[in-house]
Amino acid sequence: MRSDLWASVHTERAALVEDLSSRKHLDWAAPSLCAGWDIHDVLVHLAATATLSLSNFAAELIAAGLRPNRIVEKQISRGRQRSASQALDALRSAIYATASPPQPTITRVIEIVVHGEDIRRPLKITHAYDTTPIAEALSYLSRDHRLGAKTLVDGARLVATDADIAVGHGDLVEGPAVTLLLAASGRRVAIEELKGPGCMLLRDRTN
Repeated sequence: MRSDLWASVHTERAALVEDLSSRKHLDWAAPSLCAGWDIHDVLVHLAATATLSLSNFAAELIAAGLRPNRIVEKQISRGRQRSASQALDALRSAIYATASPPQPTITRVIEIVVHGEDIRRPLKITHAYDTTPIAEALSYLSRDHRLGAKTLVDGARLVATDADIAVGHGDLVEGPAVTLLLAASGRRVAIEELKGPGCMLLRDRTN
């Protein structure tokens, strides 16, 4: 367990809860950056995974026929029966949780940052991130095969314009660190905010 990374996760969860709690008349049904999900769905998913312990994950995986996507589908289905305020309360109560499926802790950072932006950007909410864990997240994605990001960014060199971050080898892609992370996580809209010859490579590989 990486205490420094969990501290980043907890900080970002708290910041997202504060952002959403301090604003009135949010459009929870607005499409998020996560394809097929609205803002409410992403919030539900974040709250559910924040408290999904390893033992519960194993039990749900067996019940889902060893198909992880079925777990997420059940989370969303259940969550759609609850109000946005209930989902927000659920995430608030799980801010400092350290439950996790059997994946490296850095994936929890990727989850809260990417899904946080899935929510914030459509709602026109800006947020300043600590780029230190984002650098590690980009490094992880550049070499991780299970998440599919290795294929996506292979042959590209990702260089942040707002931090001392340079990851990968190949055609240059440059822009803000968070935007690079979104692009490496398959968010096509983020690619349009980046510059460099490697952007065409990312566009071709992103649905």
